[in-house]
Amino acid sequence: MTTLRGGGFSGQSYRGFNLGRHVGDDPAAVTANRSRLTELAELPAEPVWLRQVHGTRVVELVGGAIEEQTADAAVTSAVGMICAVLTADCLPVLLTDRAGRRVAAAHAGWRGLAEGVLEAVVDAMDIAPDNLMAWLGPCIGPTGFEIGPEVRSALLEADAGAVDSFRRGCEDRWHADLPALAERRLRQAGARHIFRSDLCTWSEPLRFFSHRRDGVCGRMATLIWRQK
Repeated sequence: MTTLRGGGFSGQSYRGFNLGRHVGDDPAAVTANRSRLTELAELPAEPVWLRQVHGTRVVELVGGAIEEQTADAAVTSAVGMICAVLTADCLPVLLTDRAGRRVAAAHAGWRGLAEGVLEAVVDAMDIAPDNLMAWLGPCIGPTGFEIGPEVRSALLEADAGAVDSFRRGCEDRWHADLPALAERRLRQAGARHIFRSDLCTWSEPLRFFSHRRDGVCGRMATLIWRQK
């Protein structure tokens, strides 16, 4: 599941249901929003929040109290442990196997994609990739995701066949299709069952936070867990 920005206790630039503590919002408002998330979604526990750094580290959640860790993906087989990532334009990716024995959440911006965060989380699932299902959540769409030639080069260096995931903008700028790039990387890692929300954070200001659109803003959460 992915949260929306509506409701909540945050004000000013974070107006709504901001779940990120690292963006400058009133800590009391974030705490209240997180408590409301647990209540409204009837979560079995507090989500395990990560310090995301646009890297490739994946942490295994094994149960019990877990302190916040620096990573951009989490995976677990433990019932009731909630994998969570925070986004405001980057792509949240949820994974599970067909039997629901393992679940994972990954935070994939362009840096993480280029460095291999999705391949790292597929590997950490420790399940035959063709038995995995992946869901690509709301992120910035191609219209809003304008990049420079250096970013395009970094992404093509990681996946030379991804040329069709870019279209020309003005002068030396390009527009990148983040979900398409992620889907390619997942398929190359062996995943076959991939589902895209195709929801654009940049173009829907009433529903989503967007760092590219607003600068200072809140964060949505994307969550997955085993119920049994």
